[in-house]
Amino acid sequence: MTRGLFVIRLTAHSAVRADTRLPLVAGRPDGERPTQEDHVTPRRRLAGIGAFTLASALLLSACGGGSGEDPEATEDTGASTGIVTVSNGEPQNPLIPTMTNETNGSQVITSLFAGLVYYDADGVPQNEMAESIESDDNQTWTITIKDGWQFTDGTPVTAQSYVDAWNYGAKLSNAQNLSYFFEPIEGFSYEKDSELTGLTVVSDTEFTVQLTQPESDFPLRLGYSAFMPLPEAFFEDPEALGEAPVGNGPYMLDEWVHNEQISLVPNPDYQGGREVQNGGVDLIAYTEENTAYNDLLGGDLDIVKNVPSSSFATFETDLGERAVNQPAAVIQVINVPEYLKEFQGEAGTMRRAAISMAIDRETITDTLYNGTRTPAKDFSSPVITGWTEEVPGNEVLTYDAAGAKAMWDEAESMDPVGADFTLFIASNADSDHQPWVDAVCNNVRDALGIDCEFDPYATFDEFLDARDNESLKGLFRGGWQADYPAMSNFLGPIYGTGAGSNDMGYSNKEFDAKMTEGNGAATPEEATASYIEAQSILFEDVPGIPLWYQNATGGYAETVDNVVFGWDSDPLLYQVTKSE
Repeated sequence: MTRGLFVIRLTAHSAVRADTRLPLVAGRPDGERPTQEDHVTPRRRLAGIGAFTLASALLLSACGGGSGEDPEATEDTGASTGIVTVSNGEPQNPLIPTMTNETNGSQVITSLFAGLVYYDADGVPQNEMAESIESDDNQTWTITIKDGWQFTDGTPVTAQSYVDAWNYGAKLSNAQNLSYFFEPIEGFSYEKDSELTGLTVVSDTEFTVQLTQPESDFPLRLGYSAFMPLPEAFFEDPEALGEAPVGNGPYMLDEWVHNEQISLVPNPDYQGGREVQNGGVDLIAYTEENTAYNDLLGGDLDIVKNVPSSSFATFETDLGERAVNQPAAVIQVINVPEYLKEFQGEAGTMRRAAISMAIDRETITDTLYNGTRTPAKDFSSPVITGWTEEVPGNEVLTYDAAGAKAMWDEAESMDPVGADFTLFIASNADSDHQPWVDAVCNNVRDALGIDCEFDPYATFDEFLDARDNESLKGLFRGGWQADYPAMSNFLGPIYGTGAGSNDMGYSNKEFDAKMTEGNGAATPEEATASYIEAQSILFEDVPGIPLWYQNATGGYAETVDNVVFGWDSDPLLYQVTKSE
């Protein structure tokens, strides 16, 4: 197979080829660098918070808030100075770009670090450190990056900063959750420690990247946190800098009080397009979404990323124009651990399909979610280019209680689990998941004649730890918020053999081959065709059971303006304005 070469240069100015260019984003002029201590702003502790949080991992949103327009597309109103408070939860892992693959940590990482590109509210890549990304063949690329950037410890961001960070993320013994994203680069290995031999530093302003095949959407991925740079100090003490990150993004860390809040202050040296319009952000860790929503209504919180289901019928009336209810790249699924004996083999596959067919998605989304969820037709999202509901095999997502019972009974005749079998569905209890799990369990009991129970974990990080340690006793919630706006991101990172978010242990060589085929396709249309074939394989094996696509059901207080929820359901914090 022909190997590809990316050439990445860090310079001040360079021409851009029209065939594959990404949009240019102007940087801020250089200025004298104040110390981090000079910019620490005293924090006002919130009243009435009570129990601290964990926002649900999955929302949906495109864009909304303030005047309903993206502030980047309107006249600059000038930066404000107020501290914006936002509902969140305790991150599961240290704040390392290649380690963070869950939503409580991801918004912190994207605030503290800047990469080659970032995604705007509509999911369109905008150059951040990069001035241009160019290629004639999707295999050899030249990336030119603005000169003069630095980390918040004053050290420069160089080509070595990227190469070292990517090598750290890819190295097997470092056990980074996002190592999968470096698989296309030559030298990557799932079996042993191996340097990414496809990365070569040419100078402080240039490095090359050699791939094992052409990758049509490789530039689109480069805004994801896995590809962000790290300073030299990180490699001297990764544990310390995972607790107190040194980044190059629009914000820098003021304080992380575990299980309470993460406080961010503006980075005065940031030169990219995500110019901060507020005095800082406090991400508050709630353990109850109802508490967060009540704090919003009571004036003690500025932004809620998840509205509890108990308020779905009223939140748009409660908040008026400040309510957010819009599509985004998020899907809710139930995943099936491969280590569960009752779901192995042919009988196990039939049981997976039977459970899927037993779920009345239409009724659940209508009665519980008041139009904020849409029954799933595939494994991706309707907001993603190439989505279709005509995926072969997706009939297992159609409610058919009689067919589900017949399939379950046939599986019992082949390899019985017994009449006293209980199906457990695990999730975190600090977000609003029990109502839908209870509804699904009612469907399963009625259709299949077996018992079904919610298996709760107190907090999101506890749930994720149990999932990662393979200590769950049944199925588990496995919703997905896209990392970058492409169909492949809903498939490979979750169901690819050895992938960082493949928490089920699923492996199918035919699926992997279809993903490789799609990643190397010459056109987006050819890639989409391969990804749809890959989904058909998933519908045969049912490693996950798609439930519904989620809307971003958030909201904000009268204290803030210019609130925009992005394509991936997260609010664009840097755009929010708030008076003192």
